[in-house]
Amino acid sequence: MNDGPAQTIPIERRRALLSIARQAIRAALAGNACAGASDGAGAPPAGMPATSGVFVTLTLHGQLRGCIGMLETSRALEEAVTECAVAAATRDDRFAPLTLEELDRCDLEVSVLTSPRTVSGPGEIEIGRHGVIVSSGWRRGVFLPKVPVEHRWDVEKLLSEACRKAGLDRDAWRRDATIEVFEAEVFGERDAAQA
Repeated sequence: MNDGPAQTIPIERRRALLSIARQAIRAALAGNACAGASDGAGAPPAGMPATSGVFVTLTLHGQLRGCIGMLETSRALEEAVTECAVAAATRDDRFAPLTLEELDRCDLEVSVLTSPRTVSGPGEIEIGRHGVIVSSGWRRGVFLPKVPVEHRWDVEKLLSEACRKAGLDRDAWRRDATIEVFEAEVFGERDAAQA
């Protein structure tokens, strides 16, 4: 199992991005205008394309509490993290909006994605390395690389669950659905504190 792309984001920038995410959520939950990207906003780090996507994941007591992202964006990394963090806390329709009290107990994690690429089938997917996107028409199911590892899914189960998430027949990946993969550089507050 591969751990994803080589680390390209320096620890200082990782810490800054995590801080930006937490501050943006706190401001949104307090009813203030969303904190903007810092003055240090700029191009993605070397090795990450300008269109790389971002996901922000919130966990509470080890359980998912919100996760929202964008698969591709031309925005500065800080701006994308700000938007995704607020959305994960307030607009993930699987959960009620986060409260300020919960925020103090939440762990934040940021995933910076490589650009998706189309694959011809399951043989090109490596569990733990690749996130997947299964799409047909306007329907799309996405899983970050860590999800099948956490659930102990094999590739076929991953594709089946991505189809289900997209609202497609579980076997749609075998027929007419498009399968794409991406990699993610993932870092969280726990990692940053230990580095």
